[in-house]
Amino acid sequence: MAEKKQSSAEAYKNIMAELQAGKVAPVYLLMGEESYYIDKVCEYITNNVLKEEEKDFNLTVLYGSDVSARQVMDQARRFPMMAERQVVVVKEAQSMKDLEEMEQYMDKPIASTVLVVCYKGGTIDGRKKITAKAQSIGRVLVSDPLRYDRDIIAFLTSYIKQPGYEATIDPRAAQVVAAHIGGDLKRLTSELDKVMISFPPGAKRVITSDIIEQKIGISKQYNVFELRDALINKDAVKAHRIAKYFDDNPKSGGLFAMIPQVFSFYQNLMLAYYAPRPITESAIMSQLGLKSPYATRDYITAMRNFPARKTIEIISKIREIDARSKGLDNVNTTPGDLMKELVSFILN
Repeated sequence: MAEKKQSSAEAYKNIMAELQAGKVAPVYLLMGEESYYIDKVCEYITNNVLKEEEKDFNLTVLYGSDVSARQVMDQARRFPMMAERQVVVVKEAQSMKDLEEMEQYMDKPIASTVLVVCYKGGTIDGRKKITAKAQSIGRVLVSDPLRYDRDIIAFLTSYIKQPGYEATIDPRAAQVVAAHIGGDLKRLTSELDKVMISFPPGAKRVITSDIIEQKIGISKQYNVFELRDALINKDAVKAHRIAKYFDDNPKSGGLFAMIPQVFSFYQNLMLAYYAPRPITESAIMSQLGLKSPYATRDYITAMRNFPARKTIEIISKIREIDARSKGLDNVNTTPGDLMKELVSFILN
């Protein structure tokens, strides 16, 4: 049986557990589209592997656009000054033209050097020798973005339960935050931190929609999740009211926040139609990989309101609107008008 691929969160937790236990690898290759975990690991190594008084001579931070692989390797092969280790960090390594040549260093790493390579915006081909060699002698973290609401909600729920926060969040509030902010983990954690420090010392920490509205500024009435809810239930008055609010208040959401949410939902709705008969909550949960029956109720409602053929037409229309919002075959139609067009199409 093939080994299950480790998630970014699991890989991050394992690396951090080792570091906090004092187990430091000679090489860390940190890469991926999501920069949050890359920055967190790099930040921990930079701040904690060396003592404060050792950093002046033994902490070197390089930038990929300014150095060659040879220069990085020369720096990594130096010995520390009056310290057990030196730390060499390469930021923006994706800008290096000869990055793969650093595989030579992986053959004979220096035990007293901790080399941290931060490669953002993508990943190095896993078939390249540098990746395999880094994995054999050190740690490789592939930081993938969170693309689905369920994963974003799982992340934020775990984040607010960490020691020092020990908070919970209402399911509805979690949905609103996930729908509005999406998978930008830096922004998400920043907003959650803002909420957490607002609680008085000793207070029970339960994050509600009211708190989200007060501290993050996401209206509990006018947000992408509520718009999606109105579309699912074919509540035309509510849907058009929210669309108008978005048009009048662009910072509150708008077309560009709406498109990924409705596309993801109707794409899943189409998959739900292929669930084993009879289509029950448990069948939909299994088909879509959902962890709670709470989320399946929207799909059951939507299946009553949107036949499979209409669902296919909606998915096609969302793709069309997305393309037009980016300027394809569209010169004068505003994002607000495109949003109203999409809402009307879905409801009719």
